[in-house]
Amino acid sequence: MDDKQTPQAPETIDTPACPHCGKPEPLCVCESVATIDNRVEVLILQHPQEQDRLLGTARLAATILSKSVFRIGLSWSSLGKALGHEAEAGQWAVLHLGSAKTGELPDNREVVVLDKKGAAIEDQDAALKGVKGIVVFDGTWAQAKTLWWRNAWVLKARRLVLNPKRRSLYGDLRREPRHESLSTIEAIGLALSAIERKPQIETDLRASFQTMLNKYKDAVASGVVTPETPKQGGGKRDWRGKSRRSQSRRA
Repeated sequence: MDDKQTPQAPETIDTPACPHCGKPEPLCVCESVATIDNRVEVLILQHPQEQDRLLGTARLAATILSKSVFRIGLSWSSLGKALGHEAEAGQWAVLHLGSAKTGELPDNREVVVLDKKGAAIEDQDAALKGVKGIVVFDGTWAQAKTLWWRNAWVLKARRLVLNPKRRSLYGDLRREPRHESLSTIEAIGLALSAIERKPQIETDLRASFQTMLNKYKDAVASGVVTPETPKQGGGKRDWRGKSRRSQSRRA
């Protein structure tokens, strides 16, 4: 399935979906969130079988960010093919699926660049400098791993892991395996803020995420949608830089 998009999974509730964020209309917040003019481009690659329409945040992030590309599929022959324009993978970074070497993440950094062996690079400022974009995988752990291995060009990109200081806004809506697990939109905000050195990007993305969650809670309370059942073991990918072989998360 090279360089092709795949249709979204069947609707989880019987209402039309927003063509921009993909949410059922009662959950759409597109008109109430502001566009963010990001300098560093974001490429979100979603596995065709990802079906998290109610609380997923990937398409919402892509809608908000001015420089973003959202693709559904399994493989693309190059970064440029996935983006739709020329780009060098070596000038990009990828939210890494592997773990860092235990105890080697700098305590004062929430976004850490790893070398090919999983160790934190000594000069983090230099490692982040010049990054033109970030690649993010959207799907369960197994799906994200498939995307990683089906797109060999990501191996040329710099590897980022996250070391967040605060909990996800999901709160009790999702039973995360660790308190520092993040949603996709929060992970993107953290990474962009570090690379561009603009904390406001993270703040604004979190605010939009909170708006989405409030809309979801209101829809559940009014009976418009059936609430998603919080559960452990959803199998979502985890970008944090600590050992997590048996951990899972939702995003």
